[in-house]
Amino acid sequence: MSIETINAYYAAFNRGDREGMLALLTDDVVHDINQGGREIGKEAFRRFLAHMDRCYREELTDIVVMASPDGRRAAAEFIVNGTYLSTDEGLPPANGQTYRLPAGTFFELRDGKIARVTTYYNLKDWIAQVGGTA
Repeated sequence: MSIETINAYYAAFNRGDREGMLALLTDDVVHDINQGGREIGKEAFRRFLAHMDRCYREELTDIVVMASPDGRRAAAEFIVNGTYLSTDEGLPPANGQTYRLPAGTFFELRDGKIARVTTYYNLKDWIAQVGGTA
């Protein structure tokens, strides 16, 4: 079940189906943002997705999902293919730059839903790709 849940989450992401993504999360989902803070709850995750959609257009490819035998934890490795649409606070100015970035996410699952999302990528690499100083 865990691999199918994660695959459904990423399929919804790539379709731009934010409600489909949110439906796969627990109400008290924990979201650890790359080099950022921790947010808790589905509404906080909804706001995060809206922010990301305003600043970035992304598609994930080469997705590989792995899961623990008990199905309580999973991880995914993938490539983020994106376009920087609107300047994000504290980051270089946006002018439609494209980027290709390896990333990974760790998940905890509970009762068939995602209870934690922790994503990692190399921010210095991303900044260098969009023409900032790394």
